[in-house]
Amino acid sequence: MTKEKQAVDFEQQLANLEALVESLESGELSLEESLKSFESGIKVARECQQALKAAEQKVELLTRQGDELVSQPFESSDN
Repeated sequence: MTKEKQAVDFEQQLANLEALVESLESGELSLEESLKSFESGIKVARECQQALKAAEQKVELLTRQGDELVSQPFESSDN
């Protein structure tokens, strides 16, 4: 799978998760529909978590210097 495909999948999954949360927060779903949405949301959240973990591991590999892993905190431009 290409990097672009993985990024699109992650972004799409995140959008799906946000839509599920919005539908649950609306309060318009039946109990059964809410439970199905919640279950689906948990599955999507776990998939997103796995994708983020894989990305973190890849970043660590890319930041290795020789046999030593150089760990530097991520500085967001939002600060």
